[in-house]
Amino acid sequence: MNTPIRRLSIFSLILIMILMVNITWIQGFRADSIRAHPLNNRTYNERLSEPRGPIQVAGENVAFSTNIAEEGKPARYQREYTDGPLYTPIVGSFRMYGADGIERTENSLLDGSDDRLAVRNFRDIITGRDPEGAQVQLTLDPAVQKAGYNGLEALGGKNGAAVAIDPGTGAILGAVSYPSFDANQVVSITEQTSAIANFEALEQDPDKPMLNRALNERYPPGSTFKVVTAAAAMEYLGAEPDSTMEAPDRLDLGRELPNATPGGTCNGGEPDTLAHSIQISCNTSFANWAIEVGGQNLSDQAAAFGFNPDEGEELDIPLSVTPSLAPVEEDRNILGRAGIGQSNVEATPLQMAMVAAGVANGGEVMRPYVVDSVRDSDLSVVTQTSPETYSEATSASTAEDLKEMMTAVTGPGGSGTNGAIPGVEVAGKTGTAETGNDLGTHNWFIGFAPADDPEIAVAVVIEHGGGSGGSLAAPIARQMMEAVVL
Repeated sequence: MNTPIRRLSIFSLILIMILMVNITWIQGFRADSIRAHPLNNRTYNERLSEPRGPIQVAGENVAFSTNIAEEGKPARYQREYTDGPLYTPIVGSFRMYGADGIERTENSLLDGSDDRLAVRNFRDIITGRDPEGAQVQLTLDPAVQKAGYNGLEALGGKNGAAVAIDPGTGAILGAVSYPSFDANQVVSITEQTSAIANFEALEQDPDKPMLNRALNERYPPGSTFKVVTAAAAMEYLGAEPDSTMEAPDRLDLGRELPNATPGGTCNGGEPDTLAHSIQISCNTSFANWAIEVGGQNLSDQAAAFGFNPDEGEELDIPLSVTPSLAPVEEDRNILGRAGIGQSNVEATPLQMAMVAAGVANGGEVMRPYVVDSVRDSDLSVVTQTSPETYSEATSASTAEDLKEMMTAVTGPGGSGTNGAIPGVEVAGKTGTAETGNDLGTHNWFIGFAPADDPEIAVAVVIEHGGGSGGSLAAPIARQMMEAVVL
């Protein structure tokens, strides 16, 4: 064999070996990740011939499969959704070309391939019964969800989000993102071209209807963050509701910080109590409290409520949640603004609902979750979520003081009277956050009710509402709380 042929043979052998190694790597080690890749259509197409389990809210199907095959033809299941855009941000959609939301995170249970269903699947094979996916039951309360969605829709074109939590368990009672879309528009298996076109149009919509604002959009929380600052003042400085702080009508923080209170003054320019500063939402006193607390302590207090999670410790409900941020600030001017929920502080609506829920629950923040249970086709329980403590954000005494101060917010002279419910004591906190542009402020309200025995904690944000948290967000929060307490 001459030299060129020998070299060509060796080169060809090396190529074959590389190909064999690559095939072994893909099929032996990367099969699961490739199978789960969102662009791998085969994973979804091969499931169209099998009945997929329903997703339920309060015992009613909000996602289910219907066999649309003609009689005598192989089964072909179309996924269908009820209530249009109401539940889409959480439930998601199951399409021939992918999935998102609960449809994606609980896919193996819904399609019946999960190892936890192996005994049932074996039994079905023995008995000749067609396999069927499990039922996923969500924690959402239809009345709370509708109150939040209808409230946002009534604002006429304003984007926003609303989250409600059971403070004692962490169960998510409502998770609204507006605008949303009807999942039925993107899942047709008979009009695939139209479904794909609709999906692409939604992706390009400047209002981002496919973005789950409740879980994955961060906003400056504005004055709702003063609850965190007040907690830090009590936990780290030993402050009490009647402790006072300088509350000038103007405060120099690199640029002048005015008060957002009626008349532009908190207490006539005199030192103001912590309780009164919460009630009327005094900016300058809270900026001074943040400076006094210090950047590290303020950041640590925020982390105790759920901000700044360590890498790998981000919330999973089981939908992924974008981390909220409250970094350590060394600069006095930036720290002062951080104390009123501006500068580098960013929070998701879920995070601010957790702040309200933590105060409501005596300082204990429960880990939020949206999947209550998974049941087999015979209704036997496959999984059941148990309430779990996420963190101890404050002492019980600090939480009690915060509760009392927040209750004054919805009472006479408070900034959040639109969040009050006749005959029910409500704790709340308003927020109006600057956005650094000409689009208008973000408007917030967080709160819980009944204040003496909380059943629901809420957070509502209106993007670029241009008004105040008390005027725009508080009424929606009130309606969500009313859905539970009345």
